[in-house]
Amino acid sequence: MDDDVVSHVWDIIVIGSGVGGGTIGRSLAESGLSVLFLEKGTAGYRREETPLDTIFLDDPEQRLVRGFWPDKVSADLSGVRRDFYAPLGAGVGGTSVFYAATLERPEPHDLDEDEAHPHPTGGWPVSFREMLPWFDAAQRLYRVQGSPVPDEAFPAPNVRLPAPPSQGDKAIMSRMQAAGLHPYQLHSAIAEPTTCQNCAGRKCPRPCKMDGRSAGVEPAIATGNATVLERCEVVELKAGSDGVNGVVARHRGRTVTLTGRHVVLAAGALSSPRLLLDSVSDVWPNGVGNRHDLVGRNLMFHLNEIFALFPKRSEAYAEASKSVGFRDLYFRDGVRYGMVQSMGLNAGFGAIAHHLKLMGDRSVLRALPGRAKATSAIAAAVAPILGQAKMFVGLLEDLPYRSNRVVRTADASGRIQIEYGFAPELLERRQSFRQLIRRSVPGLRSIFLTHEPEPNFGHPSGTLCMGRTAADSVVDRDCRVHGMRNLWVADASFMPTSMGVNPSLTIAANALRVANSIKESMR
Repeated sequence: MDDDVVSHVWDIIVIGSGVGGGTIGRSLAESGLSVLFLEKGTAGYRREETPLDTIFLDDPEQRLVRGFWPDKVSADLSGVRRDFYAPLGAGVGGTSVFYAATLERPEPHDLDEDEAHPHPTGGWPVSFREMLPWFDAAQRLYRVQGSPVPDEAFPAPNVRLPAPPSQGDKAIMSRMQAAGLHPYQLHSAIAEPTTCQNCAGRKCPRPCKMDGRSAGVEPAIATGNATVLERCEVVELKAGSDGVNGVVARHRGRTVTLTGRHVVLAAGALSSPRLLLDSVSDVWPNGVGNRHDLVGRNLMFHLNEIFALFPKRSEAYAEASKSVGFRDLYFRDGVRYGMVQSMGLNAGFGAIAHHLKLMGDRSVLRALPGRAKATSAIAAAVAPILGQAKMFVGLLEDLPYRSNRVVRTADASGRIQIEYGFAPELLERRQSFRQLIRRSVPGLRSIFLTHEPEPNFGHPSGTLCMGRTAADSVVDRDCRVHGMRNLWVADASFMPTSMGVNPSLTIAANALRVANSIKESMR
């Protein structure tokens, strides 16, 4: 490590470089501020096309150099203990370098309380109208393209028109329309859709997919105002009663303390609260910002309802459906569900093997010797039967509960540890959502590939919740930790509710909003 990096007093230290960290770092660097990104993983190589599907890769170092989170997550799921590799990234760009680049706007009722759409929290401290200019700015920054959402209350002016849908997607959309649905082409952060190589689920070797790396960190570095310190694990924040004084990190066997005028937490909703909980001192005996025992609580995911949709034989096509979504089931009869979208995958060997493994992890067979080989054999046998079925997912909104939380690691493993219970109302909504999905496209055969409730561990949120007072939240409406002059949050931890769409656009939009608040505080 260059000693100048350690001795320098940075304007901003950003912990993490995913969508939240990359976006806020770029905005601050472009305004002339000095920015230091601290990244647990590596920068990797621009030519990589590594997929996030090596579910049997166990060596932590091999995982880290590929950009995967190195360790298993330990989870208590309604009293059942599971240790598994979550779909999380560790490297420049974070998890976003593997994502499908779907950047969907939430609905107004995701944020606001209104008579027709009662909100489970009474509404976010920041209204949908207040967020609108930031949604617009994030869509510009991430080069979002897609077709207009039917009946959208606030049309998105900065969404570029997409390339025409494939013949297969046209056929599926036609079937959906015949069933009374209102499909549209998904909003995707793809700069060059006409030459897209379908990099969903893997790193893209070209700067076409807009993610935390290509839309955030790389442009930030290009300003000359930003630096990335990779393989840098932040272990503690040194904090007084009203501010952070130092960031303690391990870098290549050396422990250092870095200094910034402002510190931004953007390590993700599972890691940012862990850092605060681990930052214990006489001033903060329960962890920084944790006077009211709220840090790490209100953990939310989406529940994945994954299903395979079979085209008619006369309409069969080889390519995966990657651009179709609909919102007809988003909010029904006063109940919050979520949107349905294609996954960019055929129901082939890899997808089947993944879901068989997840099912096995939850069963009494999980310790059976040779289970991995058996899983592969079954997947190989089933894949030809499913043929060209297209994979879709319904994203079921999760709600905040104090008992669902990230907990401080009790042993020396350093693993992420969570406690999460499936609320009865969530399970009831899940059953209703599945019934609605089954009935939504009567002209096409479908089968569900998820059977037990499956949290989307790539969509954690809510663990440093934004609110109106310190008694009910960790951060204020500007995403500054209550009572701290220079500690901010820019990842999905801030979200009061999980919404019915992918969180990436909201994370990026909020990061731009928080960047603006930081700039104003420094004037």
